[in-house]
Amino acid sequence: MRQSYKVAVVGGGFAGLVTARELKREGLLVTVFEKADHVGGIWLYNSRVETDLLGLDPNREIVHSSLYRSLRVNLPRQIMGFMDYPFMKKEGGDPRTFPGHEEVLKFLEDFVRDFRLMELIRFGHEVVRVELTDEARHKWVVESRTRETESRWESKEELFEAVVICNGKHTEPKIAEFPGRDAWPGLQMHSHNYRTPEQFENKIVVLIGNGSSAKDILKEISPLASQVHQAIRGPDSQLKRLENHDNAWQHSMIECARKDGKVVFQDGSIVDADVIIHCTGYKFHFPFLRSNGTVTVDDNRVGPLYKHVFPPSLAPWLSFVALPYKAVPSLVMESQAKWVAKVLSGKVKLPTQAEMADSVEELYRLMGKSGRPKHLTHTLQQDKFEYENWLATQLDIRPPERWKEIMFFSMEKIKSYYGDKYRDAWDVDKWIQEVDCSN
Repeated sequence: MRQSYKVAVVGGGFAGLVTARELKREGLLVTVFEKADHVGGIWLYNSRVETDLLGLDPNREIVHSSLYRSLRVNLPRQIMGFMDYPFMKKEGGDPRTFPGHEEVLKFLEDFVRDFRLMELIRFGHEVVRVELTDEARHKWVVESRTRETESRWESKEELFEAVVICNGKHTEPKIAEFPGRDAWPGLQMHSHNYRTPEQFENKIVVLIGNGSSAKDILKEISPLASQVHQAIRGPDSQLKRLENHDNAWQHSMIECARKDGKVVFQDGSIVDADVIIHCTGYKFHFPFLRSNGTVTVDDNRVGPLYKHVFPPSLAPWLSFVALPYKAVPSLVMESQAKWVAKVLSGKVKLPTQAEMADSVEELYRLMGKSGRPKHLTHTLQQDKFEYENWLATQLDIRPPERWKEIMFFSMEKIKSYYGDKYRDAWDVDKWIQEVDCSN
């Protein structure tokens, strides 16, 4: 392969920026399309929320960021940087090991400056169509639009030899399903549209979910709310008062919601609620991609994709970066970006189309045999850095440091040990030293 292919990158967040850097390093001609007027993607805070707070209306104007104003990262900065560009504490910045979202945005701004990526980015360009127009010469049309006035858009089409999709996975909300949801008279919203706690003052709030955002939001709204009732799945879901909260209880999942405003839980308890907040995650969404059914999203499985990146029949001219869950995000996306860039520059070879397709089918077969549900296709196994180490082998680089692997797989235990104060109570540098000494 020659090294002068024109490559379009969809998205100017964490994944898009590191992908642009790696493509540039390999001598490829890069254009990054970013809908916002600034870099950052999800880390670009926006106080605006969507008109449809549940995110069900396909015609709503989408607000990309899901940040709430008080958000702090839930991974230590020591594993949030890139291999050659760590997320360091800087003078005048947020010195905390788990800094606020503003510090992450500053890190990305510095990254763009230091690697001279700004010249590659087209701000205010929303991609509305990506389509293969010439299979023989692998020509892709990328149609983008820019807002000229409040009511008028201008569209433009351009041809590229390759497209890398990096539009993130925290924009299209996934909503809890339960009988009576649509007829329930109170306010419902997804955590994607949560920003500040003031609107929940003196309200009885039902919060669905037990992830990081659910725990953060519960902690933030409980001092203002009249009551908070958290609905969770799993063997530990039982009616009990939450520790360190006078007005918050944990329940099993919602059995149904009634037209009179009452919410019934599977544990038999009933509350007369004002608000239901769905902290229930997101689903992959590529409304701009027109692949004639070659790439589909089925129950949050994007496929078929070889190693979560390349569709076998379209490789290497179409690729996805940063789909996997339950992984150190920066480590996986940087390795994937390096892999895509080196494949496009000809330095690394992919298997044949048939071999890649067979690999995907084998993954699906093993998932079916083990009873692993389809929606977990891109959730990496939680026992070792198998995928990360595989990528390192493809790239002929050193595998991730052992302490990063141990830290990542220890996070849930650490959070459980320190409780909701883990961000400030845990001495991460001391922990790293102890792990290094023991290995």
